[in-house]
Amino acid sequence: MRHHHRGLHHRRDAAESGDRTTTRVQLELPPQAMERLQRLKEKTEAASYAEVIRNALRLLEALVDEHEKGAEFTLKRSDGETIAYKIFV
Repeated sequence: MRHHHRGLHHRRDAAESGDRTTTRVQLELPPQAMERLQRLKEKTEAASYAEVIRNALRLLEALVDEHEKGAEFTLKRSDGETIAYKIFV
């Protein structure tokens, strides 16, 4: 993944088995976003930037699904305080 590439490009590649395909995606990320991606990779001990992005997509999808069902999100802090968390405004 090149972090200074312009635009979003993708290419479909055959997987080793020949019966699955993957899509290669190159992203343009400003320096701050790339730093966030690097920090998340380190904090989560992900093997790659792609793993971080796949995990983020799964989490976002789950949150969107719950939001569409009317769920409200709260956080419980380490001191026991519970606060409303507005993800989707």
